[in-house]
Amino acid sequence: MLKKLFQSFRSPLRRTQHLRSTPEVLNSGQHSLQRAQFSRYAVNIVERLQNAGYQAYLVGGCVRDMLLNITPKDFDVATSATPEQVRAEFRNARIIGRRFKLVHIHFGREIIEVATFRANHPQDDEEEDSNQSSRNESGRILRDNVYGTLEDDAQRRDFTINALYYDPVSERILDYANGVHDIRNRLIRLIGDPTQRYQEDPVRMLRAVRFAAKLNFGIEKHTALPIRGLAPMLREIPSARLFEEVLKLFLSGYAADTFEMLVDLELFDPLFPASAEALEHNPTYTHTLISEALINTDLRIKQNKPVTPAFLFAALLWPALPARVLRLQAQGMPPIPAMQEAAHELISEQCQRIAIPKRFTLPIREIWDMQERLPRRSGKRADALLDNPRFRAGYDFLLLRESAGEQTDGLGEWWTDYQDANDSERREMIRDLGSKDDGGSGAPRKRRRSSGAKRKRGADGAGE
Repeated sequence: MLKKLFQSFRSPLRRTQHLRSTPEVLNSGQHSLQRAQFSRYAVNIVERLQNAGYQAYLVGGCVRDMLLNITPKDFDVATSATPEQVRAEFRNARIIGRRFKLVHIHFGREIIEVATFRANHPQDDEEEDSNQSSRNESGRILRDNVYGTLEDDAQRRDFTINALYYDPVSERILDYANGVHDIRNRLIRLIGDPTQRYQEDPVRMLRAVRFAAKLNFGIEKHTALPIRGLAPMLREIPSARLFEEVLKLFLSGYAADTFEMLVDLELFDPLFPASAEALEHNPTYTHTLISEALINTDLRIKQNKPVTPAFLFAALLWPALPARVLRLQAQGMPPIPAMQEAAHELISEQCQRIAIPKRFTLPIREIWDMQERLPRRSGKRADALLDNPRFRAGYDFLLLRESAGEQTDGLGEWWTDYQDANDSERREMIRDLGSKDDGGSGAPRKRRRSSGAKRKRGADGAGE
């Protein structure tokens, strides 16, 4: 991973990547893009805006991804036309946003986003009213809603690989920041001074990691260098925004690599402080459990299977939970109430950092609660648990804990067998548990079953 992060040490470019005053123009014979590769609706928008006298280009991720032979998730257009002028050209257009207006043009289920060229907000030296300042004391941009030129728009973009403009009419690429060079060399490089750009928006540190993991790129050394020192600035970011960023980090199919990079660059701590502490005090178990969960999440995404953020957050936070439960039990609280209280405490603390919506925090607590209930199988409890709507997620989570090295006296195997058993076999399994003071949590007697059944059962973990 470190080799991947810093493969850029060989880069010959200067420490700070400034924009050219005029872009490098790559004609159709100098790149691999063809207009037919792009959304016909996006191409049509560019053509109509150009015919109306405006500048218009396909921009950003769709250009970058096409150069890498990746199918873009969406197609964005940047233009000199204002939102009102764009809407005047398209009857199926709708202006959205308050702080900065964008235009969504609808073509059935496909939506093309059109943005007017933007510029960085003017410096605040001459602004008398501090309440109107565009930056806070640490340099973070608070307002960024100024229209600008094409060059201004390129300047305010974060990474060189995202500052590429493709004209499908002339089939030319405009490259202001050596972005094509960095794509060919598989490098994530910030435009401008890295420290200043991170101070303007600390989320750029997370975006650097996300793009590096997604594209299998290295982070250029000067782009990576300030990250560890500036990582605490993420605590200043609104918790609701961080929730959206964390979903992008971990639900894009590259979560396992992302986690390694976040830990290495010390970005995991400001996102998940309690889990980072567990990673420090119990590194092997914590790292294994989270990694196994993320590997499984990536696999499900690649297989187009559903993944719920609840299971993801349950895994990311779980390593911080047992110590809290034991502390409450030591104070005389019974196991299940101790689990519930510790879960409430941990989730409440985490939501101060990342605003996890209630629709996910409730399932998180239910998944954790199942970990206390699954060992209690005597009498009719096993069948009742099997009918519980959270059984599957709780069972998958139990297998995840076992794969990380937790000793459960064969509990996961018992539940695997119980699901596969017929009614008479289930009654026998319950009898075999015997009368236990703890409600039937003794080690089960082995049943013959086909090899690999447990692995098959656990393959769909990450919770539906």
